[in-house]
Amino acid sequence: MARTILIVDDEESIIQSLNGIMTDEGFEVISANSGIKAIEKIAEVMPDLVLLDIWMPGIDGIETLVKVKEAYPQLQVVMMSGHGTIETAVKATKLGAYDFIEKPLSLEKVLLCVNNALEFYRLEEEITLLKEKDKDRYNITGDSQAIGGLKEQIRIVAPTNAWVLISGENGTGKELVAHNIHRLSKRNPKPMVEVNCAAIPEELIESELFGHEKGAFTGANAMKRGKFDQAHEGSLFLDEIGDMSLKAQSKTLRILQEQKFERVGGSRTIHVDVRVIAATNKDLESEIEKGTFREDLYFRLNVIPMKVPPLRQRVADIPALLEVFLREISLDINTEQKTFSEEAVGILEKYQWPGNVRELKNLVERLAIMVPGNKIHGSDIPAPFNQEADGRDELESTLATDSYKEAKNMFEKAFIARKLRECNGNVSKTAESIGIERSNLHKKIKAYGLERFRS
Repeated sequence: MARTILIVDDEESIIQSLNGIMTDEGFEVISANSGIKAIEKIAEVMPDLVLLDIWMPGIDGIETLVKVKEAYPQLQVVMMSGHGTIETAVKATKLGAYDFIEKPLSLEKVLLCVNNALEFYRLEEEITLLKEKDKDRYNITGDSQAIGGLKEQIRIVAPTNAWVLISGENGTGKELVAHNIHRLSKRNPKPMVEVNCAAIPEELIESELFGHEKGAFTGANAMKRGKFDQAHEGSLFLDEIGDMSLKAQSKTLRILQEQKFERVGGSRTIHVDVRVIAATNKDLESEIEKGTFREDLYFRLNVIPMKVPPLRQRVADIPALLEVFLREISLDINTEQKTFSEEAVGILEKYQWPGNVRELKNLVERLAIMVPGNKIHGSDIPAPFNQEADGRDELESTLATDSYKEAKNMFEKAFIARKLRECNGNVSKTAESIGIERSNLHKKIKAYGLERFRS
């Protein structure tokens, strides 16, 4: 579709000249001979760009620019004048004009300026769309009591500068919580820099966190800014902090306390202002007792503790999560969005989800791709997510063996797994329901590798 350009000038010859060259270049052109008419035209047509003369009767170009930018801040405006001064050009730019062109007009310069302004507008639109998509990407889905409490915590804590320690099992969405804290904070205009503490080799931790100067070591061919430097005035997300080595913990603690550092190979002290958000799937208090995590670092990070609930404690959110995942997947693979039957949703709500929300999303993606038709039924859900399918598969495997002892063990394993699921992983309740000593059941759970079914 052709881009629309509005030419605003009180000289008819200028309008005709620009109209001709712009039309030849494939643009759709409209015109106005005053600021008032230009504002009316913009309201009617909403052009992609305005070429606006400064000196006109009535309201001049500067006043017109102000009114246009107040109503349509994203609209690109290029100012034109035969009596331009540096002061006028600076003023117009400060008021939101993209550029300033002097008369007599050079058609080559006008075309270059117009194309650059339109490209800038396109990039701004793209960035806006990406920001909106990014915002949706980090939404926390669900209205269960557990998630409602977590959202309220985020709402209260986010506007402050308090440091936060997020804990929770793998796949629960700790990263989503961190992004929401940053997004709702006053630091939102600045970046949130992520550090995967488990992925950084011990010998590279200083360079990664603090950066290095050119020539600091073999291979340091240029100066590199570290994560702390990049996060200045923003947030630093230390993911999997429990997997950081003791040596790295010591160096990290120092900068967290002082908020200043020197790059590797440098002598200049760099001061930073960062808000630290850390996350872990480990029990750090237990790690402290084992000697694998520094107690002083724990107390430094654990200003505001947040616990992300596992999916089995927020089953009421599963229908909403299914809808969100199906919508995302249908957009990714460009197919019609599927739905889950009530029976299928009920089956998924009974599963314990040891892999949490991440495991649910992976299953939804598999079913959305592999299941024919637009509805996913209970029979489409495989074991171990579907207890009925699980039971059928286990029974078939038991009957297929020729060994009585092996069949007995297989049946016992399947029976205990089923009862654990029915009791939501509660070992005491399961032991009572099947008439077995709790200690004996614990041994069998361990022997059969059924720990994942325990709550």
